[in-house]
Formats: sequence, C-alpha cells, structure tokens
Amino acid sequence: MEMIIACSALGIVAGILAGMLGIGGGVVIVPALVLILSAQNFPPELIIITAVATSLCTIIFTSVSAARAQIKRKAVDWTIFKLWAPTVVVGSFLSGFIAARLPATVLEIGIAVFLLVISLIMLSRWVPDPARTMPGKTGTTGLGLFSGVLSGLAGIGGGNVMVPLMVFFNVPMQRAVATSSTLGFPLAVVGTLGYVISGWGMEVMPWSLGYVYLPAVGLIAVFTVLLAPVGVALSHSIPAPTLKRCFGGLLLLVAGRMLFNAF
Repeated sequence: MEMIIACSALGIVAGILAGMLGIGGGVVIVPALVLILSAQNFPPELIIITAVATSLCTIIFTSVSAARAQIKRKAVDWTIFKLWAPTVVVGSFLSGFIAARLPATVLEIGIAVFLLVISLIMLSRWVPDPARTMPGKTGTTGLGLFSGVLSGLAGIGGGNVMVPLMVFFNVPMQRAVATSSTLGFPLAVVGTLGYVISGWGMEVMPWSLGYVYLPAVGLIAVFTVLLAPVGVALSHSIPAPTLKRCFGGLLLLVAGRMLFNAF
C-alpha cells in the first residue's frame, strides 16, 4: 500500500514537471524511486540502475502526453527535432549497456554532479551570445549523441541536457521545452530497450523486465499521462526567466539530495 501511494504521488508531481519543463519527469522519478525501491528490499547494487531504467520507461508514456499538447500549440522546432532525433536515439540505446558496467555509487554520483552543474548554469545570470546559432550538421550530430548517452545514463528523458543546450544556442525557453518534450519519446523508447536487453536474465525482482520494474511503471505512468498537459499549459503561462529559475532550482535540490545519499 505504501508503494502504491508513493508511486501515485510521484506520478502526479512528475507529470506536471514533465509538461512544464520538458524534462520527462525523470529528474524527480529517479531519486524518488531510489528511496521507494530501498524500502521494498531491492538488492542494493541494483537499486540505482533499476530506478534509472524504470524512470526511462515511464517517460515513454509521459512524453507522448506532453508532446501531443506541445504539438497542438505549434511550439515544437521540427528542424531541431529532425537533426537530433537519430543521434539521440543511438546515444540513449548505448547508455543501457554503459550503465550496466558502472558501479552503482559511481553512476549515482555522476548523475548528481551532472545535474548540479546544469542547475548552477540555469540559476546564474548567464545570457547566451545573441549571435550564437545552432551548429552545423556535424556539431548537431555530436550534441545529439552526447544528449542521448547522458540522458539515458541518468534516466531523465533528455530535457535536463537538451533544454540547456538549446537555450545556449538561443532557442527560446518555451520552444526548447516543447522540442525536448517531443524528443523525449524516441529517446525513452530506445533507452528502455537498452536497459531491458542489458538486464535480460538478471534476477532483479518479480515483475521486472530486464532492469525495468513494471509495477512502478504502471503506477507512475497513469498519473504522469493525466497531469502532463496541465504542466504544458503552465509552461506557456509562466514567463521564460521564471521558468528557467524553476528548472534550475529543481535540479539543484535533486542533485543535493542524491549527493547526500551517495555519501
């Protein structure tokens, strides 16, 4: 019963944040699942990778809901989507195999440090060079691969990497959020597949598919799908600077919590 309540509440929060910030919800799902799975007597060495894989799987459903709402508002930059989607998918697929070979503590600390750096950038008064634009095809390919690998390793759906990168290249905040939400679907599908294959045959827990814990997926996904459109509506009513600060503040809190747990 405690797990049902915890996962349902997590789904509500993650759904709103996914729609509002284009992050897929993984930034709160992963650390929360670490706590939930610990209480369920999961093998300690499998908790972080199961949380990451399960988070990615829930983002499949969340991203569909958020992307539909963003597409209806004609907010997605389809040029960026077409350039990034293929390499984001490749990077996300590879991440499952990389994560399976990393020690749990190294993976958790790596995710936390990455989120901390991004949060400080988003909270700073830094403003991108107004003349800067998205790089050419080679540069864009590299950025997509980088985003896919890091997002898949952290189980965060891509927004925490792709939104700051797009803002760096002067893509408006709301447009970056919308495009990230849409890219989240292929990233999550292929990333989840990587974790299923790399964890195939592992005795994680009953009702697990590879490293994906299906009961948690079902409970969280129901609420994220229902609440993501609410977050999308909020993202278009909140000023871009405020949205940016919300994004950075959330990442800072999560990074701090994960570092505290790791040490």
